[in-house]
Amino acid sequence: MNMKIARIFVTIPIAALLLAACSPQPAPANTPVPTAEPIDTTITLVDDMGRTVTLAAPPQRIVSTAASLTEILYAIGAGDLLVGRDDFSVYPETVASVPSFGTLWGDFPAEAILGMQPDLVLAAEILSAEQVQALEDLGLAVYWQANPITFEDLYANIQEIATLTGRATEAEALVADLESRVNSVLETVSAAETTPIVFYELDATDPSNPWTAGSGTFVDHIITFAGGVNAAAALEGAFSQLSLEALIAVNPDFIILGDADFGVTAEQVTARGGWDQTAAVLNGDIYPINSNWMSVPGPRLVDGLEAVARIIHPELFD
Repeated sequence: MNMKIARIFVTIPIAALLLAACSPQPAPANTPVPTAEPIDTTITLVDDMGRTVTLAAPPQRIVSTAASLTEILYAIGAGDLLVGRDDFSVYPETVASVPSFGTLWGDFPAEAILGMQPDLVLAAEILSAEQVQALEDLGLAVYWQANPITFEDLYANIQEIATLTGRATEAEALVADLESRVNSVLETVSAAETTPIVFYELDATDPSNPWTAGSGTFVDHIITFAGGVNAAAALEGAFSQLSLEALIAVNPDFIILGDADFGVTAEQVTARGGWDQTAAVLNGDIYPINSNWMSVPGPRLVDGLEAVARIIHPELFD
């Protein structure tokens, strides 16, 4: 073959390849970039007033209006969210560093609560519907809880506050522990051979008409779960006075002093006129107790249950 012709045949394929390489290539198809779905942080719960409360996200600044709510917050690991409290919120001790708005007695401190800039106010049963409305009128979100009467009520209150604060896991562990302790007491006192009558003293400033807790209270519930009978169970009204005559007639086996925190002693009870006609005084079965374990409806109510059970059934716990 003529060498010139051969060079032409070789050159043409090479030129074609170069032309193809330099030609515009079709653009690759656009691959859509996946986008993350927005996370819905909205929390909606119906409180014990029947109000639907909606929060855009878990609160970061909470004001508590009662010791029980404050104790629940700390017990589920949400104490760091607390920016305001009432004067009676004193447990745990670290809460002392949190500013207080005062008390709910007298003029309602709505403006003081507003000044703490909360994104949620936890309201206890002590707040009236009008006071809740006053806070809402200031633009505050308010969640209202009734005081628990049973341990099941207490567990529900804990779980609600956990839902509001994003502490469901911590609340689950807390409730499981409380349930275990309550069940342990119930199992132990089920072996009791007697059901003693228990008088719980709230205030005996007038020893002829001492204040106590009747049915429909956590005090009554604790005494029952501890294997006793509340001496004031028949009283009308949750907290009422029991006359000395009625006290002698019911003849309690044990007297538990909820006012011991205020200096009342067994010796003082023994010295009261007429009280020596009760089995409790005659046998010296008068015992002090931490009143917060009985009257602040938070997790420490289980401490109260354990203490009362040990007082009235010592033979089962020694």
